[in-house]
Amino acid sequence: MTKKIWMLIALGLVLGGFSLYINRDWFAKDTIQIFSRSRPSRVPFFRRKGPDNSPINPLIFTFDRKVKLTSLKVIPVSSIQTNSLPHPIWHLVSESNSVPIKTFTYGMRIQGMHPEVKGLEPEPLEPGVKYRMFVEANSQKLEHDFVPEARTP
Repeated sequence: MTKKIWMLIALGLVLGGFSLYINRDWFAKDTIQIFSRSRPSRVPFFRRKGPDNSPINPLIFTFDRKVKLTSLKVIPVSSIQTNSLPHPIWHLVSESNSVPIKTFTYGMRIQGMHPEVKGLEPEPLEPGVKYRMFVEANSQKLEHDFVPEARTP
């Protein structure tokens, strides 16, 4: 082989290596993102249940794609800062059968998951208090902080 061919091969390897360096996020671990929003609930024309006396607007959590949850826990941030073993106000676990979800609201029953302590209902959230949600899904661990808004008329 001639010197010219060796130079072209070397140039190709350098450009290929540079391309991999520029696009290194191709090999990065795929992270899950979680978002939350609080908005006033819509009043249906025919209301089936009694009045909602909750002090906050319904809180909706959304993932960037469908996710199979294995654990979900909500703890007040003040409790995390002061206690070494903080008490979760909502804690769901799944042994194996959670259904992939993209959106859920605080306190809802998620198919395939159950409270860690049998029969325990989620505690109500307080407006203006900062909470942290811990989520385990697909061998990934996520944390998301949120502050519920006071109910709007």
